[in-house]
Amino acid sequence: MLVDLFDFELPKGNIAQSPADPRDSAKMLVVGLDNLKDEGVRKLADFLNPGDICVFNDTRVIPARLTGKRGEAGMEVTLHKQQAPDTWLAFARPAKKLKVDDVIDYADGFTATVISKGEGGEVTLKFNVGGDDLMATLKAQGTMPLPPYIKRAKGGKVEDVDDYQTLFAKNLGAVAAPTAGLHFTPALMQSLEDRGLKTAKVTLHVGAGTFLPVKVDNTQDHKMHAERGEITAETAKAINAVRAAGGRVVAIGTTSLRVLESAADDDGTVHEFFDDTSIFITPGYRFKIVDVMMTNFHLPRSTLFMLVSAFAGFKRMHAAYAHAIASGYRFYSYGDACLLTRSDGDDT
Repeated sequence: MLVDLFDFELPKGNIAQSPADPRDSAKMLVVGLDNLKDEGVRKLADFLNPGDICVFNDTRVIPARLTGKRGEAGMEVTLHKQQAPDTWLAFARPAKKLKVDDVIDYADGFTATVISKGEGGEVTLKFNVGGDDLMATLKAQGTMPLPPYIKRAKGGKVEDVDDYQTLFAKNLGAVAAPTAGLHFTPALMQSLEDRGLKTAKVTLHVGAGTFLPVKVDNTQDHKMHAERGEITAETAKAINAVRAAGGRVVAIGTTSLRVLESAADDDGTVHEFFDDTSIFITPGYRFKIVDVMMTNFHLPRSTLFMLVSAFAGFKRMHAAYAHAIASGYRFYSYGDACLLTRSDGDDT
């Protein structure tokens, strides 16, 4: 499909610069098959059925943005996928000035050596520490890798250290938050339990590639960056049991959906999964396991807007986004949410 079909105009005033306070006070647009309903995130349980299972991404964002020097020149890198305990793929600015074997110096003797260069500013960096020592150094010297549409002074805001983590953040490795999960509070989780809903955790270590613009004219020419996903055998068994009993699978966020769809057979059976996924979902994709999705509002021309258009219907999502913009919904990572039902090709 032409990428231009997924474009829309978004006023800057609709782009959220901070999360709702409290988190579950955000608005939620319920996108039905034949109507739109303005609600709040706190009402989520009212739109789900007892016996459904909500699947959350428990990845934890690391302080993946580093500022150092190559010689006298400043250099900013954002890590996006781990290759080895001491080696990461990263996006560098300005990448043109970097060459293989160049060394980027940080504070306290911390360094990174460029071992390869790719396209679009991507480099492979080998650090002089690895594993837990590297994570500790990132915590000391790195900053939260907020997306470019969230404007911050150099060094960011202290509040973002907590604001850009979900309630479920556990497994270190993401360089972008699974933003639908940012809305959840203990009170909201209690409301799901009171409604008779089940919950499960999966992991998808979200990469910075999720923010990259689609630069090709046709979706079939776009290459997704791979991300690491994990679903345990126990979690797969729990999800399959819910489906067998007639319950629905509710993905909290596009990241949960992508790892679930990557791990499922065509008949909807989900399996244990410990692998990379570069799944790219556009209209025409046949969903195998996810029935309902809660997600935030995404960028125009983005792979995530393509995904929600595939899930809930191309025309329906354009209409929903037009309504959200006109109604003052807050977009992107710190913004409001929408609740989508799978269209199965019905797009009115």
